[in-house]
Amino acid sequence: MLAMQYEITLPADYDMGIVHRRVAEKGRLMDEFPGLAMKAYLVRERGAAGSPVNQYAPFYLWNTVAGMNAFLWGAGFRGLSQDFGRPVVRSWLGLAHRRGPRFDATPATAVRRLQPIPADGDPAELIERSLSTLSTHAELPGVHSAAVAIDTTRWELVTLTLGTDEVTGQLPGEQYRVHHLSMPELTELPQGRHW
Repeated sequence: MLAMQYEITLPADYDMGIVHRRVAEKGRLMDEFPGLAMKAYLVRERGAAGSPVNQYAPFYLWNTVAGMNAFLWGAGFRGLSQDFGRPVVRSWLGLAHRRGPRFDATPATAVRRLQPIPADGDPAELIERSLSTLSTHAELPGVHSAAVAIDTTRWELVTLTLGTDEVTGQLPGEQYRVHHLSMPELTELPQGRHW
């Protein structure tokens, strides 16, 4: 599993209806994308759920590098870059994925947590704690699914939890609305630890 995200931060007075329409019109184009486990079309709006910014920040879980490359060098990402400018694309190596009790529901919210690994800390120890926490988060009522991954260039963990509205506020991190979820190969993504 590979995790990937880019964030497009928009002006405070930006008409977020433009982003909502874009997702409504184009979101389905990724619903059968080969190699893609899932794409969550995440949006934050200034003043909502404590967000200081307007932001479009899709989050991906890939089953294959070939799928990720096909997207990044294909028409979809090219079109996004033409409309908004080419964003910085972050990627993480997948550590674990878990389905939650509401895996059958369409998630409405997402919580993303970035956690730096201190220079004097043992990465393996922190990863083990994160995997344990992931298991606990995945069992919360309202959780659709949760994943944890690591960026070894920054030594930073990312945890993404998708769920129903009752998940909002239960977990630490940035709160997003999920405007669409493409999940062509999510059921093929291995559960639990990825090594």
